[in-house]
Amino acid sequence: MSALLEIQNITKRFGGLTAVDDLSFDVAEGEVLALLGPNGSGKTTMMNIISGALKPTEGRITLAGEQITGLPPHRVAAKGVARTFQLVKILPSLDVRENVIAALAFRRDALWGQEAQDEADRLLVNAGLSARGGEMVENLTYIDQKRVELARALASQPRLLLLDEWLAGLNPTELRVGIDLIAGLRDAGMTILLVEHVMEAVRALCNRCVVMNVGSKIADGDTDAVLNDPGVVRAYLGTADA
Repeated sequence: MSALLEIQNITKRFGGLTAVDDLSFDVAEGEVLALLGPNGSGKTTMMNIISGALKPTEGRITLAGEQITGLPPHRVAAKGVARTFQLVKILPSLDVRENVIAALAFRRDALWGQEAQDEADRLLVNAGLSARGGEMVENLTYIDQKRVELARALASQPRLLLLDEWLAGLNPTELRVGIDLIAGLRDAGMTILLVEHVMEAVRALCNRCVVMNVGSKIADGDTDAVLNDPGVVRAYLGTADA
């Protein structure tokens, strides 16, 4: 498979702090890749750089061979990148359907009126929210708010979907539902880069992982091999003495 996303020698400094240090990896078309690492390792910073929320200090990012380095978020989105966030970002004054319609109005082939309503309902069915379009989004459970956010991200018809701890905070039943939902996107050919701490999900969804620690890449390869790598275990758990 050819690379859809290429991260080349990305560094991000905040004053004297280097949050991402000379990081390189790629994501193949149709791949679900996990970006892992302990808290503070630079994962979300990297997601913010890819999506345009932050500009890198150094390095280059290409999507389908086109450079997107340093573009603002709306231009990165227009190139085909959508994302969800660690903390759900919804439009609480709107109902479920309207949250998705808002995204449809800004995609490359914007939809309006009945066509937009029909497409929003289709996306909500796929997200497991059939016939719930008229409910106020602020009244939904946490997992269902996450479904709305995912449907809204998919409304833009992305080539690359960034999921930043999308499964965090779910109970075991909700987690299984969430894994199945992402697996359905994978099986449909969606390219996904996910930041995740739930190893059950990583093992179920990803054949390959990249692991960061203190801003640098410490492992890249087959999921089982990476998760059993002594350096990765040490990054998460510390040394035997600790």
